Amino acid sequence: MEARLNPFTNPVLGKVFKHIVAANKVLEESTLPRSTQELVKLRASQINGCGFCTDMHFKDAVHAGESAERLNLVAAWREATVFTEAERAALEFAEEATRIADAAGGVPDAVWANAAKHYDEEQLGALVGVVTVINAFNRGNVAIQTPAGDYQPGQFG
Repeated sequence: MEARLNPFTNPVLGKVFKHIVAANKVLEESTLPRSTQELVKLRASQINGCGFCTDMHFKDAVHAGESAERLNLVAAWREATVFTEAERAALEFAEEATRIADAAGGVPDAVWANAAKHYDEEQLGALVGVVTVINAFNRGNVAIQTPAGDYQPGQFG
């Protein structure tokens, strides 16, 4: 399988991806735990059916020391006992914010309030940013059919 186009050599999409990558760098520097960020990116990528991003964030999380057991259970986080309450709140927020078209009114107040119990204002902003950035990457990669499986941790930075 080959991508429909290369986002790094395309004159327009290359610029767009460059700005999304820059936004992601800001999020990496935030106080939202990196492990939480990777869990959220993985879950949103699973929901959106983005094989490239699912592969990338699984591998990045493993490289950062995350356990295969926890990563394997991200898709079934509600039934899993391996996540903290804060991580569960972040995963719930990520699902609701990723599936906004499925729910009239967007992210429910109760979901926001649950996340706000575990994260301060800066971290909530980062959580919103992480979901926004990964959904943008997911949609771009799904649209151009970026193949999955060859990503190596650190490949883009």
